[in-house]
Amino acid sequence: QVQLVESGGRLVQAGGSLRLSCAASGRTFRSYAMGWFRQAPGKEREFVAFISWNGGYTHYADSVKGRFTISRDNAKNTVYLQMNSLKPEDTAVYYCAACSYSDVRTHAGEYAYWGQGTQVTVSS
Repeated sequence: QVQLVESGGRLVQAGGSLRLSCAASGRTFRSYAMGWFRQAPGKEREFVAFISWNGGYTHYADSVKGRFTISRDNAKNTVYLQMNSLKPEDTAVYYCAACSYSDVRTHAGEYAYWGQGTQVTVSS
């Protein structure tokens, strides 16, 4: 089992940058692929980024490709989301999640463990 805690969300101006962190408990963290999702008010939770268990493969939603970077440090049991060139439409609660699949997964239902979320607000 994995417990996840996100941090780093805050209010930022459009064009700015943020780095979100997701700290995981448990010695099995490195066996899980990780994803970032986000949910804006009145909208469904949507996929943002995926990283394989060893960081060797990443995948992004088209809406964030070229602006966001997912990474992980298995020695620190932490996954990151570096967000650059932020836009007001990036405003959402951001969640990290863990899944046991080895290939890319973009559907929330395929992730077994979730954090509580961190709020990102981008002002125009």
